[in-house]
Amino acid sequence: MSTMGVHHVTEGRFRHRGAELVYDDAGHGPLAVYAHGGFASQANEDRMGLFVWTPVLDAGRRLVRYDARAHGRSTGEPVATDYTYASLADDLLALLGHLGAAEPVDGIGASMGCGTLLHAAVRAPDRFSRLILLIPPTAWATREAYARANRSAADTVEREGVEAWQAAKNSRPRPAVVADVPELPPTPEERVLPSVLRGLALADLPEPAAIAGLRHPALILAWADDPGHPRATADILAGCLPDAQLRVARTRAEVGTWGERIAEFLTGPSRPGR
Repeated sequence: MSTMGVHHVTEGRFRHRGAELVYDDAGHGPLAVYAHGGFASQANEDRMGLFVWTPVLDAGRRLVRYDARAHGRSTGEPVATDYTYASLADDLLALLGHLGAAEPVDGIGASMGCGTLLHAAVRAPDRFSRLILLIPPTAWATREAYARANRSAADTVEREGVEAWQAAKNSRPRPAVVADVPELPPTPEERVLPSVLRGLALADLPEPAAIAGLRHPALILAWADDPGHPRATADILAGCLPDAQLRVARTRAEVGTWGERIAEFLTGPSRPGR
C-alpha cells in the first residue's frame, strides 16, 4: 500500500561510511526528510499503513524518506557502534549533504528516527528549520530496561535465530492504538540484526539540557500506553523544547490524522522569536 497517493516517487542512492543508503524522493517544494523507526523500512511502513504522507506532499513539500543503515534496501555491517543514534545522525547529515540542501530542512523522525533527528539537530542545528518527533522512544531513566532487553534479544538471535526473537516479540501485548497494525519481520539481515540491537542498546536521546538549547518549532506526536514509546519521554521533550506542541493519540483513527497535523505544522506561519 503506497502512502504517497498520486505523487511520483524516485529512488536515490549514495554511499557513506562503507554503506549504500537508499531513499525515496517525492513531491516538489521545500525539503522535508523522514527517518523511520528501528527494524522497519519505507516499504514496511507502507505495508503497515500507519503513517500517511500524502497530505505533506499535497501541501507543497518535497519529502525524502530513507532506509536507515542496514534496514530495508540500505546496506550495513555487523558493527554495533554503527547503530547508535549518534552514528545514525551522521548518516542523516550526510544525506542532507548528498541532497544539496542549501537551506534548513524540516526534519521528521519516528522512534529510532526521532533519536536520529534529535542528535543531528543538536549537532547541526542550522541544518533544520522545524522538528517533527513521532513516538519518541525510551530515554534517560527508562532506557536501561530497554537496553537490557535489546542485549538479550541480540543473544537470542545469535543462539536461536531471528524467528525465535520475533515470536517472543509478537507474544507481548501491544498498545491498543496499534493492535491491528500487522507485525512484520525485521528488515536488517540476520547477520547484522544482533549488532543493530546492541547498537540501539548503546543509544539514548541527547541530554535534556542539550535539547533545551534547540530553538526550532517542534511538533511531538505520541501515542498512549506503549512502554517502548512512553508518554514520559514525550512529556520531557515537550518541557525541554522551548517551542513545542504535544499531541497524544489514543486511537488508530487519531494516528490517521497525523499526516494532516504534520502538513499544517509545516505550512503554518513561523512564530515570532525564531
